[in-house]
Amino acid sequence: MLEKCDNALLNFLFSDTCDTYQHLGSVLYRYQESEYLLSLQAHLPYRCRVIFNGECSSEIESWLSSISTDAHVAKLVRQNDLFGFELATQTVDEQWIASFPHNIPAEIVLIQQPLARLNQPGLLVMDMDSTAIEIECIDELAAMAGVGDEVAKVTASAMRGELDFEQSLRLRVSKLAGADAAIIQQLCDTLPLMPGLETMLAELKAHQWKLVVASGGFTPFVGHLKQLLNLDAAFANELVIVNGKLTGEVTGDVVDAQYKAKVVSQCAQQWAIASGQRVAIGDGANDIPMIQAADLGIAFHAKPKLIEAADASIQNIDLRALVFCLQL
Repeated sequence: MLEKCDNALLNFLFSDTCDTYQHLGSVLYRYQESEYLLSLQAHLPYRCRVIFNGECSSEIESWLSSISTDAHVAKLVRQNDLFGFELATQTVDEQWIASFPHNIPAEIVLIQQPLARLNQPGLLVMDMDSTAIEIECIDELAAMAGVGDEVAKVTASAMRGELDFEQSLRLRVSKLAGADAAIIQQLCDTLPLMPGLETMLAELKAHQWKLVVASGGFTPFVGHLKQLLNLDAAFANELVIVNGKLTGEVTGDVVDAQYKAKVVSQCAQQWAIASGQRVAIGDGANDIPMIQAADLGIAFHAKPKLIEAADASIQNIDLRALVFCLQL
């Protein structure tokens, strides 16, 4: 909860008592989120969104108090416990943006393009490992099979650019040869969902969004998520199992970076998703083509290369923040 006694600016934003607030010679004018596209966009071309956990309201209040020019603000209402607001101005203030507090559960997202509409049908394509779930399945399988160190060496080589994704995948999977296939079900039974995932998906489902996982991981895990979360589709690599043992091979088309990008366009075509309504989210460089294929690409707790390529970045809070990056 916001502290009413300490956070006058935020309480102005999140209450319904008045429409203007004067502070240090500047004025904040409040508007409804839907009004921006209807009447304000032409006059206020620069905007950003702030998303935060109520525990850091004092830090956000302090930052908001640094505004020295008139601005328009809109409360963002979503179906979760995070707080959010939008700021729209006639000119951009780089110093003010750069002064946003770091290392707290809060994000500032610069809006540099039209946003997908939350309240219209859309498509969300998610990476799985370290995005929809908290772990990397190949690393966990390797540890369970007793070859964790060997797989870690291959992963390090791939991160140095010495192997492409398919080479890395096939080499890491080869280390699993002979492992009991039962470890797959054991891992499925304990997959840790990323915090905020279920809440975020529930809100998108309420607005008839299509929900998809596209992963460089493996079919048993995306299939488990598809059933558990009632997703519309799931794509991943298929492990070869013979007589209850992993052979150390994958079969069929490899779900690499380009395949994941194709999932975005193919699913949008399959479900007749309108232009502007395709969103993708991931954490690694392998997700760059996928987020670039989407209308809105979001980096989640991501590596620097993906952050640079993304339209928006969520680094300090959980997946509930995604719906605040969409437009009502």
